[in-house]
Amino acid sequence: MAQRITTLFLLIEILFLVNYVSQIATTAADNDADVIHVAGKVMCQDCTLNYQNWINGSEPIKDAVVSITCMDERERVRYYGSDKTDERGQFDLIVNKVLYGGKSLKAHLCIVRLVSSPDQSCDIPTNFGHGQSGVKLVQPFMVFKDLVKFVVGPFYYTTPMCETPKVENNY
Repeated sequence: MAQRITTLFLLIEILFLVNYVSQIATTAADNDADVIHVAGKVMCQDCTLNYQNWINGSEPIKDAVVSITCMDERERVRYYGSDKTDERGQFDLIVNKVLYGGKSLKAHLCIVRLVSSPDQSCDIPTNFGHGQSGVKLVQPFMVFKDLVKFVVGPFYYTTPMCETPKVENNY
C-alpha cells in the first residue's frame, strides 16, 4: 500500500514537472526568439500498395510548397509566407516575429499547411499530419538560447487514384 502511494506521488510530481516545462517552452516561443522557425517534411503515399509498403514506402516530394499563415488576436492575417521542399522533402520556414511597423507575431496564432505538389502523379493533399487542414504552432520542439523551433508533419500527398470521391446530397 505504501509503495502504491509513493508511486502515485511520483507520477503526480512528473505530471506537474512536464506541465511546468511545457508552459516555459510555450512562453519562450512567444517571447524570447526574434524568429519563428518551423521545419517539417512532405511525402507521397500510394494507397494502392499493401499495408506494409504503404506505411513504410512513402517517398519525399521535391519542390512541394508549404505555407505559414499568422493571424492576430482579432483573426486578421498578419503574415503569409511559403517555402519549397528540398530533394529530401524537407522544408524550413523562418519568419521574423517583428513585422513592419513594430507589430509582433505570436507563434500560437500561426498555421502551417500544404499548398501544392509539383508531382502530377502524387498531388492530392491528405490530412495525415493535418497537412490539409493546417497545424497550429502550439508546442515548440526545441528551445535553446535564441532558437525556438517547431517541427510539424510529416505531411502527405497521395495519388489521384486514392482520392476519395466527393459526396453530394448524401448519394
